[in-house]
Amino acid sequence: MGKFSRLGNDLYNGRRSIDFIGRKWIWYAVSGVIVLLAVIGLSTKGLNMGIEFTGGAQYQVTTSASQDTADKLQKAVADTGIPSAASPIVTTAGTDSVIIQTEPLTEEENSTVIDAIVGVTGADPTDDISQSEIGASWGKDVAKRSIIGLVVFLFAVVLFIWAYFREWKMSVAAIVALAHDLIITVGIYALSGFEVTPATVTGVLTILGFSLYDTVVVFDKVRENTKNLRDRRTTYAAQANLAVNQTLVRSVNTSIVALIPVGAILYVGAVQLGSGPLKDLALALFVGMAAGAYSSIFIATPLLVQLKSNESEVKLAEKRDASRKRHEADRYASVPVFKEDMPLVDEPGERERGRDDEDGTAPVATAPPRRPEASGRGRIAPPARGPVRESGASGRVQPTRQTRSKRGKK
Repeated sequence: MGKFSRLGNDLYNGRRSIDFIGRKWIWYAVSGVIVLLAVIGLSTKGLNMGIEFTGGAQYQVTTSASQDTADKLQKAVADTGIPSAASPIVTTAGTDSVIIQTEPLTEEENSTVIDAIVGVTGADPTDDISQSEIGASWGKDVAKRSIIGLVVFLFAVVLFIWAYFREWKMSVAAIVALAHDLIITVGIYALSGFEVTPATVTGVLTILGFSLYDTVVVFDKVRENTKNLRDRRTTYAAQANLAVNQTLVRSVNTSIVALIPVGAILYVGAVQLGSGPLKDLALALFVGMAAGAYSSIFIATPLLVQLKSNESEVKLAEKRDASRKRHEADRYASVPVFKEDMPLVDEPGERERGRDDEDGTAPVATAPPRRPEASGRGRIAPPARGPVRESGASGRVQPTRQTRSKRGKK
């Protein structure tokens, strides 16, 4: 931990630096490959939409609600051999009820599933099992409202970032990073085959805020570092890279702290419980948080620097920095190299003297102009009180100062 703290301190002070901006094409290539895989997964496998979006059958059984009972019911329904009931969703509701959801079934398949439930629980089909059909309209309504909420959210984010940073290019970079996170999250869902439920939609909407939160923190540091580039004698890219290094440890720490509990929830939901909204929510949060931390460091800031590279102030700062580096590398680079045909240039005094000789007139030495006498300045002697005459003490021997060895000797 001590080494990690020292590393964070060195990164903040600039004693160590990771070149995130200079290696932007490497990060772009890595993200491009991941996004391409996500798009291929979406186009080939598609999303496994849940019963809330596609419709289906739901059974609520009054019995002892325990995880062991839920596992037995899931296995019994899946073993009926009905394709629509091959992957049932079994969840407990309270302590005395279990809910089983399947895809739409025919009357014959419905009877087979009820027999399987009775075989496990021993429940009365008439009194203990209630059956209902779930229509796809509710899921479509959820999806429609989610899309509307997403559009409003993105519009509000663009306005907020533009108003706070006064930089529309920061809004563009943040939205690109956000789209990067969403595509990767949805692609992971398609590739893994996890079911998309309303909990998944909730998780996806949650990661929008987390992803933008990290990006805004990095952008705020970039804005602080890039003020007065001329006085700082540096470039926009260098200061943006310093901002990423300064916030790197913070981004890593917050991401790890957030991912650990979400990973634990994902493990419990996917491995221990097997199915249910818990794993759907946890997977969306886990993938979205990891992608958001990555994009805020490797995508958003390098893209912002690239968008601002054509601005005149940024170009001037880069020219000044390049000139300064050339001068520091070779301080005599500005001295012209001697050549045989190079023009001769006299010393300043020699040039004037040679011109006078050519005219045939010798220069006349003249004194520099005299400065005017100082008057009315400095100490002024007071006026005399009367005529000056000899004093009464004139002619008498005046005491003189002698050395100590001659004092008292006559």
